[in-house]
Amino acid sequence: MAADPSEHEKAVPIRAARLTQIERAVSRTRASHTGQPFEATRQALTEVLRDEGAERAVPQVVEELARQISEEATGLAGIQN
Repeated sequence: MAADPSEHEKAVPIRAARLTQIERAVSRTRASHTGQPFEATRQALTEVLRDEGAERAVPQVVEELARQISEEATGLAGIQN
């Protein structure tokens, strides 16, 4: 049974909106928790995802994003004016 193309078209804006929510949550968490301990970063990301309305994000994705944010350097050390 083939999927109805109109169903896919209806889902695209919903998925785009969800992706935007997740991107905002990651940006906000990155701004406040880059280089912080994993547990604090994961908790912050979970809370920001909830604030953005994206609390249903896949747990493994949340864990991986939190790990990446936690392990990131601030990026300011290599910038010269």
